[in-house]
Amino acid sequence: MNKHKIRVMVVEDDPTWLQGISEIVQMEPDFQLVATAQTREAAWEAFSGQEVDVALMDINLTENECDGIDLAAEWIEQQAQLKVIMLTSLTEEEVIVDAFSAGAINYLNKLHFREIPEAIRSAFSKSSAIHPTAAAVLRKEFQRMKQQENESLLTPAEKDVLKFIHEGHTQAQAAEKLFVTERTIKNHINRILKKMGLTSSKEAAEVAKKKRMF
Repeated sequence: MNKHKIRVMVVEDDPTWLQGISEIVQMEPDFQLVATAQTREAAWEAFSGQEVDVALMDINLTENECDGIDLAAEWIEQQAQLKVIMLTSLTEEEVIVDAFSAGAINYLNKLHFREIPEAIRSAFSKSSAIHPTAAAVLRKEFQRMKQQENESLLTPAEKDVLKFIHEGHTQAQAAEKLFVTERTIKNHINRILKKMGLTSSKEAAEVAKKKRMF
């Protein structure tokens, strides 16, 4: 069992939302609302010297500036054990990715305010499941980054060699079509196999095609 209640801080610029979220926190017997703030400056003042387990952070403390993300990053850098849940109405993919890059543990749309207590408990227990809306965005971003990594692994010349091999050409035919020597093709293949951790040029060509590397 926890020796103390989960200490929660709410940072929200809209007074109505601030009151509503604060009331949700205060209704839970295992939570302690330690501070609230409506501006970045007030948040820093309230946070300094305060022991906070979980912070509910609005993204736009100043209109359309997403400065809540910057504040979250600064707080996490200062207190590594702090868990920050971004609470917002923004659904733009770039904003969601930026929030997690800043160190947020979860991202809740305000429409899902009923899920706040469970999100706080999960964050505190370090078993936080990312909300499905944000998780879908992160999966898409991971796939984009992985594809970008795949595309940059091989040089254009190496991709050309694998393309010809995938089409069934021999190394000699690839050399002829690319106007290079067979030795150059062999050197390309050796580098390719080393980069991809494989032992066969045909296998490398198949993997590269599957990963859309050419």
